[in-house]
Amino acid sequence: MPVIEVTNLHKRYGDRIAVHDVSFRVERGEIFGILGPNGAGKTTTVECVAGLRVPDGGGVSVLGLDPRRDSARLRHRVGVQLQESQLPDRIRVREALDLYASFYRTPADPGRLLTELGLTDQRNSAYRTLSGGQKQRLSIALALVGNPEVAVLDELTTGLDPQGRREIWDLVERLRARAVTVLLVTHLMAEAERLCDRVAVVDAGRVVAVDTPVGLVGRVVPEQRIRFRPAGELDDGLLAELPEVTSVRRVGGQVVVTGTGNVLHAVSSVLARSRIVVADLRLDQPTLDDALLRLIGPAADREPSGAGHDRSPAGPGADR
Repeated sequence: MPVIEVTNLHKRYGDRIAVHDVSFRVERGEIFGILGPNGAGKTTTVECVAGLRVPDGGGVSVLGLDPRRDSARLRHRVGVQLQESQLPDRIRVREALDLYASFYRTPADPGRLLTELGLTDQRNSAYRTLSGGQKQRLSIALALVGNPEVAVLDELTTGLDPQGRREIWDLVERLRARAVTVLLVTHLMAEAERLCDRVAVVDAGRVVAVDTPVGLVGRVVPEQRIRFRPAGELDDGLLAELPEVTSVRRVGGQVVVTGTGNVLHAVSSVLARSRIVVADLRLDQPTLDDALLRLIGPAADREPSGAGHDRSPAGPGADR
């Protein structure tokens, strides 16, 4: 049985469709990412998984339970870090962690979480004095203080600098090592490539693809690009006639070759046979960013519609 199963999920706010027929499964110990543009329905989807929204159609199962009907039973087994959260201004960091720890039967050690999340120096600081990144770290700590079997993390590293981002990635990888199942919403493709076992791409409230990051890139963007500067004359036709090559073009003094399969070997062989010396040779491998753009298109090409709003007008958790 999958740890999380979402089947034909549908959610609307008035005449605006946020989620339309979304389905996916998450296995135990998996880090499963949800990717997509702003307003695609990602946050609404995970809020339905966390029991913070009531779906208008379809079903959600977490650990074999219904997130709304069985919320009391799931509260001790699921940790949630939302994109937007707020604590009382005067509560101190350690007080917040101790308070949340008191809600659980077997909580994590708050002191250890402070250390892991780089908040030890802020343990006596009031919430209102924290920076955006520190508030984000505290939000993650509160989601993990119950030692959850499932962690739902929405925009995990928003507001963090590159070093802080990598520290949080290390923490999430340690969760996987403990067989914690993670549902992760992110806009950062580097984050998804580093952490996720599989990803679902959501656009306008629909799932358009589910695969591993590597599988998605290979399936959607099979081409590779080779860039170099030839030291002498080069007949572009020598490269264009190769079966692995799909295009050859000039950009300034560079030759840019696009192709599939073992295109690098094919191009290198022609250059060697022709005794053409090259400089600044670079192979550009396709990325998850490239795959996402192929699947959903650039923002300018997507017309605004009533679909895909992540929030109701009342804000997060309004129907709780």
